[in-house]
Amino acid sequence: MKIVLDNNIFFSLMNPNSIASYIFFSLEVEFFIPEYVKFEFTKYKKLCLFKSRLSEHEFELRQEEIEDKITFIKLLEYEDFLKDSLKVLSDPKDSPYLALALKLNSLIWSNDQHFKEQSLIKVYTTGELIDELLEYKL
Repeated sequence: MKIVLDNNIFFSLMNPNSIASYIFFSLEVEFFIPEYVKFEFTKYKKLCLFKSRLSEHEFELRQEEIEDKITFIKLLEYEDFLKDSLKVLSDPKDSPYLALALKLNSLIWSNDQHFKEQSLIKVYTTGELIDELLEYKL
């Protein structure tokens, strides 16, 4: 199974005590994310560091551990799907995640309700993933 993460899920993984982090390390799936999220992460790194309550060194180790489980995909690989994504989402900032999921034929993990507006790709919130794990479906 393949899962595309949105940026907020990716950022929340930096907190080792988050539910998202537990799910991330419990699932035996392939994770993907648009490559530009790495650059976006640098803008919010201090906030993520603060929220994680980790030392800077621990934070860097955690970031490396998380990034080792994720494949970062360049825009060129999914740009052909952007037009379709923009048509079905009210928030254009979410279109790269949907385009990547369409390219990979994967699902999306996001708590952003904009994704529920479309029917092209299955979208799971963190709560829905917990339900699936509890029912042993994933």
